[in-house]
Amino acid sequence: MPYESTGSDLVPFGDLPLDTDEMQRRHHELTGVLLGYQYAIDQMVTRLGVLREDFNHSHGDNPIESISSRLKSPASIIAKLHRKNFPMTIEGIRENILDIAGIRVTCSFIADIYTVRDLLLGLPDVTLIEERDYIAVPKPNGYKSLHLIVAVPVVRAAGTELVTVEVQIRTIAMDFWASLEHKIYYKYDGAVPEHLVDNLRQAAVAANHLDEQMQELHQEVQALRDHPPRVVA
Repeated sequence: MPYESTGSDLVPFGDLPLDTDEMQRRHHELTGVLLGYQYAIDQMVTRLGVLREDFNHSHGDNPIESISSRLKSPASIIAKLHRKNFPMTIEGIRENILDIAGIRVTCSFIADIYTVRDLLLGLPDVTLIEERDYIAVPKPNGYKSLHLIVAVPVVRAAGTELVTVEVQIRTIAMDFWASLEHKIYYKYDGAVPEHLVDNLRQAAVAANHLDEQMQELHQEVQALRDHPPRVVA
């Protein structure tokens, strides 16, 4: 769904105070910017869906289990500008907040993550801006995922603009762990008891072990499919 503005989302930029007309004008400007990010999400979700179907048709295998997306709210954007001490301007948003548009792709197997990465970056108008491989080098808390920041062209009435999109690609096990970790940290407002932190690390190890086991099973099944055993009459 496109971003829909409400009166409660009015966000002033620059010097305060602003009169109502100026707040409305700047809110309208921010809403227009966010529409561009929503269009980029819609475009990327569609293209990932096409890649999934086409890859399945060509290879008889589906590297993508699910695709989800989210658009940062104005309040979240402004909070990040404050937290990072970035300029409180539209330009400050465009140049510094690279995860306004977010897409999450879940895969069954670790190898599929890199297959999806290569398919996505193989598209002619998708430009890689930044890549962080938390699978090769997990975060200290055990978090694993492949993060890509890409730029895609979005055609609008006023012309074509490049919009950044963050794409997170992870296995189902990685996604389950990340969701649990987020819920725990949210419940404790960041002050998580040490024993729960330790349990989360252990769960991350277990999730990684499961991913490795599933990858091995998948490879065995693939080998049998590609080279079925000969039946001797």
